[in-house]
Amino acid sequence: MSEISSSWSEEFAGLWEDSGIRYVAEPIGISSPSIENTGSVFPVESGNYEESVESESLKNQVKGFALAWGEILLELGRGCRDIVQQNLITEDSYIQKLRGPCASVTSRLSFLNEFLPEDRDPVYAWPVIFFVSILAFTVICVNNRQESFSRPIMKVRDHLPSASLMLLPDGRHMAYDVYGVSADRARFSILAPHSFLSSRLAGIPGVKMSLLEEFGVRLVAYDLPGFGESDPHPHRNLNSSAFDMLHLADAISINGKFWVLGYSEGAMHAWAALRYIPDRIAGAIMVAPMINPYEKGMTREELRRTWENWGPRKRLLYFLARRFPRFLSYFYRRNFLSGRHEEIERQLSLSLRKKDEVLIEDPKFKEFWYRNVEESIRQKNVKPFVEETMLLVSNWGFSLADLRVQRKCQRSSILHWLKSLYSQEQCELAGFVGPIHIWQGIDDQAVPLSMTDYIGRILPAAVLHKLSNEGHFSFFYFCDECHRQIFSTIFGPPKGPVDRKERIEASPLEGNIDLTVK
Repeated sequence: MSEISSSWSEEFAGLWEDSGIRYVAEPIGISSPSIENTGSVFPVESGNYEESVESESLKNQVKGFALAWGEILLELGRGCRDIVQQNLITEDSYIQKLRGPCASVTSRLSFLNEFLPEDRDPVYAWPVIFFVSILAFTVICVNNRQESFSRPIMKVRDHLPSASLMLLPDGRHMAYDVYGVSADRARFSILAPHSFLSSRLAGIPGVKMSLLEEFGVRLVAYDLPGFGESDPHPHRNLNSSAFDMLHLADAISINGKFWVLGYSEGAMHAWAALRYIPDRIAGAIMVAPMINPYEKGMTREELRRTWENWGPRKRLLYFLARRFPRFLSYFYRRNFLSGRHEEIERQLSLSLRKKDEVLIEDPKFKEFWYRNVEESIRQKNVKPFVEETMLLVSNWGFSLADLRVQRKCQRSSILHWLKSLYSQEQCELAGFVGPIHIWQGIDDQAVPLSMTDYIGRILPAAVLHKLSNEGHFSFFYFCDECHRQIFSTIFGPPKGPVDRKERIEASPLEGNIDLTVK
């Protein structure tokens, strides 16, 4: 025991070599060891001796602790350096093995350098763009998470089927709803394809049955393929969309012509009907009609006014739909099929003006909007939404200029040319000869006013109704005066449904009564 205590005392006293203080060994016990001053030649007062020992011990302990941690960090740095040299710098490292594939990928993506300014070096520019994008993506995710906690979450509900179904020639089923008067009493028939993230429930949102009765209107709204209760189409395009509309009209006993209503993105299906089945269309009602934002006939100024009106998110979605449509699935699945309702601005990637902002806060509008979206995503399939956006930004197969009314003469052969020298040349009108009425809100942020200006330039016969202080929703959703204005403009004074006397008077003159045309 004495050996242990003496060795411990000597080691501990070694810490005080500079001060000359030594500890004398004592048996282990409760009492503290005595201290012997052997190196100091000056007398030390007993009152300050313990304080000097304590201050020296604390100072040296801190110094030793810092030196020990410094040695640990130094060794850690040397170890990290060795690991980096062995795994990244040597010939067998991962960097050397990935150099070939990285060079191949870089060469394939070199076309992106064309988007950089001429005075920017790609070697320095792309790393900056990459890190800024990562930072922006992180900020967006954090903001979205904060918004999700700040507002109540509305869960998507499931509903029982409620639509009428008709069988198309190719075996698909199309879902539709009919509003207004019956087929035998209808003075005018309107078919309405819905817009993006919508369904047959939004034929004319909030239209009163009394107004349809007053004008004798039969309104038929249907689900596009893959939306609502309609079966998807494996290879749909705007041509097939027009003939789906034609088959529906025949199935619900519209024997003559009918009007077509196009709102927002749903307008492209109305344009297709004017192009591919013009003989069955009495006229077109367009409200904030969308056209291809990459339309080749648009001038630079019209394109600039169109694209500057949209935010970065909407521009990105249209770019992906045109170049990399597969990436749209991620965005749409997150926004539409997440199981909860997002804000309208976020779902449609747009910002709204004052009148629209007031409208979307109305409880009646919110209830209708949520129900309409729930019907739109009933099949829980993101493919129809991707197809719809791709149809909008891709080649339609025709241009709006094809709808312009113009004289088309037969000059396909020499015989026709010789015949035209001594007789009147046979010509016929080409394009759509029926009326086209367009209502466009000046404050619309979803469909820029530049698109309507382009339509008016290409189709001079179209009647434009520009609405001041109106947005994308305010003129079409739950606006009784607006609905009456539309019907009065295209149908004239209300005459009510067709009565029995009118049918009897028209019956001897026509084999089948056609009262759908004004």
